[in-house]
Amino acid sequence: MNIVACVKQVPDTEALIKVKPDGSGIEEGGIKWVMNPYDEYGVEEALKLKEKLGGEVTVVCAGPARAMETIRTALAMGAEKGIHISDPALDDADAYTTASALAAAIKEIPYDIIFCGQRAVDDDSGQVGSILAELLDIPQMTIITKLDVEDGKARAVKPIEGAQLVIESPLPCVVTAQKGLNEPRYASLPGIMKAKKKPVDVKDAAALGLSVDVKAKVDKWMPPPERAPGKIIEGDDASVTAAELVRLLREEAKVI
Repeated sequence: MNIVACVKQVPDTEALIKVKPDGSGIEEGGIKWVMNPYDEYGVEEALKLKEKLGGEVTVVCAGPARAMETIRTALAMGAEKGIHISDPALDDADAYTTASALAAAIKEIPYDIIFCGQRAVDDDSGQVGSILAELLDIPQMTIITKLDVEDGKARAVKPIEGAQLVIESPLPCVVTAQKGLNEPRYASLPGIMKAKKKPVDVKDAAALGLSVDVKAKVDKWMPPPERAPGKIIEGDDASVTAAELVRLLREEAKVI
């Protein structure tokens, strides 16, 4: 089985994000970059499927040169090879442009199923997987927490409000992974060493025959407004301080 896992490199969720003074982006210096957490579930499911049915896993990633580290992480986990789409024209690309680049790369290789994270934790758009499926003209099963593949079909469980939805799709299809689908493995030391020798094909937009046409651009980045300082209610009489707390919650915070 030919399995594809799409990954993205994002800032560590514990990193302190600072906006540049001119609002043109974030200060990247000192940020630790990692694989998007939801993509980790996709990579793990791809590896589990390979171990069950045989075949190989190809990792596809669009991003600058530093994204190679994320590709190597997936290779260290157990994927066989990678494709790195590296082109300055694709830096900070919108969801449609990113999906177009991924689709152009995937069209050049055989695939039976494609895994993506259900969203990226940096831009939080949650659109790339669905757009990718549309561009490849194949079915999609999004935000799934359980997957079974056999006899050329994929059967998935998707949580919905108050219930679970069981859906089926013929292969090939796109699957977007949600927390709860599995528990991503850690890369072993032997896996890390082997990953250094696994092939990664680096391509730019021209090599993919892709004309980059960004549909949406970020006009300006702005940090969230600073929170007002908290208030400490002092006093030894609990009834008095409680009454003052209620007043503040009602008249100033306006939450009761």
